[in-house]
Amino acid sequence: MVFGDSKDKAKGYRSHSAVFRFLYHLRHGGRLRFSTGYPLLGRGDINIYSLFVERAQRLIKPDGIAGLLVPSGIASDKGAADFFRSISTTARLVALLDFENRGIYFPDVHNSFKFCVLVATGAKRNAGDAQCGFFLSGEDDLADPERCFTLKPDDFALVNPNTGTAPIFRARRDAGMTTGIYKRLPVLVRRDGDGEVAESVWPVRYFTMFHMTNDSNFFWTRERLEAHRAYPVPGSRWQKGKQQFVPLCVGKMIHQFDHRAASVGINTANVHVAGHSDRVSLIEHQQFDFAPRPQYWIDLSAVEWPSKLNWCLGFRDIARSTDERTIIGTIVPKAAYGNTLPLILSDQSEALVLLAGNLSSVVLDYVARQKVQSTHANWYIVEQLPIVPEKHYAQKFGKRKASHIVRDHVLRLSYTAHDLKDFARDMGHMDRKTGEVLPPFKWDEEERAHLRARLDALYFLLYGISDRDDVRYILDTFPIVREQDEKAHDGRFRTRDLILAYMNALEAGDTETIVAL
Repeated sequence: MVFGDSKDKAKGYRSHSAVFRFLYHLRHGGRLRFSTGYPLLGRGDINIYSLFVERAQRLIKPDGIAGLLVPSGIASDKGAADFFRSISTTARLVALLDFENRGIYFPDVHNSFKFCVLVATGAKRNAGDAQCGFFLSGEDDLADPERCFTLKPDDFALVNPNTGTAPIFRARRDAGMTTGIYKRLPVLVRRDGDGEVAESVWPVRYFTMFHMTNDSNFFWTRERLEAHRAYPVPGSRWQKGKQQFVPLCVGKMIHQFDHRAASVGINTANVHVAGHSDRVSLIEHQQFDFAPRPQYWIDLSAVEWPSKLNWCLGFRDIARSTDERTIIGTIVPKAAYGNTLPLILSDQSEALVLLAGNLSSVVLDYVARQKVQSTHANWYIVEQLPIVPEKHYAQKFGKRKASHIVRDHVLRLSYTAHDLKDFARDMGHMDRKTGEVLPPFKWDEEERAHLRARLDALYFLLYGISDRDDVRYILDTFPIVREQDEKAHDGRFRTRDLILAYMNALEAGDTETIVAL
């Protein structure tokens, strides 16, 4: 297919085959978005392969069957959710076998590319349970009952009720434990067929402030501030008279229970990603007035803070399942935030505090790893995570409710700097005599390890996972955490040992003792 030479392009275009015109419109969306032939996959940013999948489903007889070899995104991408839900939750999915390429099957395609065998029936044929396997590397995996297993139609609706997309269960045990969790706990936000919120565990809303590309006209560099004759003031801020400039905080600057995890270093030689993380030192963490250095600043008058609170919950947009942790969030103060650090807002401080503890738990992270198939923690993924509801926090361990333990530990782990003074006030961390907010908690690595271990132990129990072998299995799915522990503690997986010890203590009603390990 050619366009024709430069002298007669119009004539050349008219001579194209119908196939070319079809592909041209596929490439550019065009009329296909308005076509009745592709109601499920012919919308948004159209991927050509997906339309052939929908066409195949429409062409087979009601009692027929079709098998295709397509990119794995057909089962996991949000844009394909309506289509995949139409077959996965209605007993029409026969098989979903997901393979890693690794240069074996398609040498000219990147190793990280994933494809799948998708087999589905016509509208009137019941396929029963679907044969599934994920991250398969060869034919031998197909014969391994731990790698290939069946999922019921209800399992897809249970784990991803809003989208019906496929989770990523690397093994049968993962499928069993994850579906068990979803049977016990609700998702954060459940939506109806029209995409409206039908039910929510907590009264929260999602918000992004400054887009790192579209809103770049708001960004001030250090050089621009100096040329503006502004001057630096405490808190990594700048000022010129009454005009104030606040740091633009981005995802790489935070970590779990740490809104001061890293500054942004500038590498001018990297034209694609100039900013990189400069980890904050222990000495800097122990300074209550220290604030990390950003890449950009924002004129405070341009910051629209949408909540009555002077703090909220932020989380990283980037969430790679191969990193140390996948869901990374923390309490953050009132400031300016880029879209790589979206915010979760609520008028109820209790909701944000308990959710902060929940999102940072190992057990929730384990579930998230079965669901994050790209490098982004999109809101539609976070909405479908299983969350501990308010009534479960009434459970007592000794004399203390679970909610009291979480509130106390989240406060101690998060309030490490003066810029979260308003958070401490809302948590009631006040001097009873003077009514003044008490000072922040000193950053102590050993104390923080014990506080986090007790929190993780608590959430394992709240999630209904008390079998110690299951806990060990889940913790073994965090190889980077284990590697770091073994390097720092003479070959011992200390995080695991601490969590198991604190589970024993909590079940015995002991919420105060510091275990000796």
